[in-house]
Amino acid sequence: MSLESRRWQDRFSDSVLKSWYSTGGWTRLLSPLSWLYQNIAQQQKMKKLAADRWQPSVPVIVVGNISVGGTGKTPVVASLIKRFQSEGYRPGIASRGFGSSALNYPVSVTADSDPKIVGDEPVMLANQAGIPVVVDPNRVAAARALIEQFDCDLIIADDGLQHYNLVRHIELAVVDGARMLGNRLSLPAGPLRERPERLETVDLVLVNGQAEETLDVAFDSFHLQPDSVKPVTRKTQLSLPSKGEIHGVAGIGNPERFFLTLEQQGYQVIRHPFPDHHDFTEQDLQFGDELPVLMTAKDAVKCRAFNSDRLWYLPVQAKMPESVFERILTLIETKGPQVWSNKDSHG
Repeated sequence: MSLESRRWQDRFSDSVLKSWYSTGGWTRLLSPLSWLYQNIAQQQKMKKLAADRWQPSVPVIVVGNISVGGTGKTPVVASLIKRFQSEGYRPGIASRGFGSSALNYPVSVTADSDPKIVGDEPVMLANQAGIPVVVDPNRVAAARALIEQFDCDLIIADDGLQHYNLVRHIELAVVDGARMLGNRLSLPAGPLRERPERLETVDLVLVNGQAEETLDVAFDSFHLQPDSVKPVTRKTQLSLPSKGEIHGVAGIGNPERFFLTLEQQGYQVIRHPFPDHHDFTEQDLQFGDELPVLMTAKDAVKCRAFNSDRLWYLPVQAKMPESVFERILTLIETKGPQVWSNKDSHG
C-alpha cells in the first residue's frame, strides 16, 4: 500500500470513529446494515450455543468487550494473570492473534515472536506476563493446547466474548470510561459488536477510568497506572528526559487516552495517532527532528528491529479494586468446570 493510500485510509478510519463516538454523524445512514449485522450475529450465536461444544477441564475466563477498538482489556488480562499466579494457579492465555499470519495453528508465542506472524498483543502479553500464550483463530484449539502442552490449570481468553464455540465459565466485559458505548449502534453504524443488553449477561463489567455516561448495569472501575519508561531497542545509550517536548505515537483503539497519560506525566506531546494494530515502518516514526518518540507497549513490540535509539515506550498496569479479584476468585469456585460437571452428572 502506498503512503498516500495509507493516509487516505487513516483519515477515513478517523472519520468513522468520530461518527461512532458522537450522538450523530454520517454512519447513522448505515443503520439498516446494523440491523442485518445483528440478526446474522444472533443466528450464529444461537447455532454455536446449541452445538455440542467441547467442555474444558479447567476454568475459562473470557475478557472482552462489546465494542470495537481499545477499552483496556489487555492490561486487565495482565493484571489478572499476576493475581492468579499469586494464588498458585498456572494460567495461560488464549488469543485470536489479530492480524496473525502463521502458516499453521495453534502457535505458541514467546517474548521474541514476530508480531507480524502471531499478532502484537500476544507478543506484548508474553513479554509482560512470562506465561504460556497460544494463538489460534479457533479458541477451542488454543485452549486445548494450553491444557495439553503446557499443563495450564486456568485459561484467560483475551478478547473472546463473541467466540461462543469456546465454553467459558466466567465473562468479564471491559468498557472505555471516556467513550463508553458510543452512539449505542451496532456495526457498521456504530462501534458495537453486540447490543448494549449483552452487558446484563456477563459476570462483571469493568470500566476503564471514570464513566462519562451512565450504564444500565452495575460496574466496577479501574484505572491504568503508568510504569517506568523503557527503551524500545536494547542498544540505546541515551536517557529520556522526564519532561519536555516529545512525539507521542499510538496505534491503539483510543490514542487520545495515551496522549493524555503522557501529558499527565509532564510531557509536551506532539500527537501522532495511528489505526489500531498499525503495522509500523521506520518512515512512520521519522518526524524531521531529533525529539524522542514515546509509544505504547503494544506498538513497541513492532518497532524493536528499527535502527533508532530515540524510541521509548510507556507500559501501563491495570489497577483494580481488591474486591474485584475476590469476586472473580469466588466465581471460579461457584461457576468453574467442577460445578458444570456436577450439574451434568445430576442431569
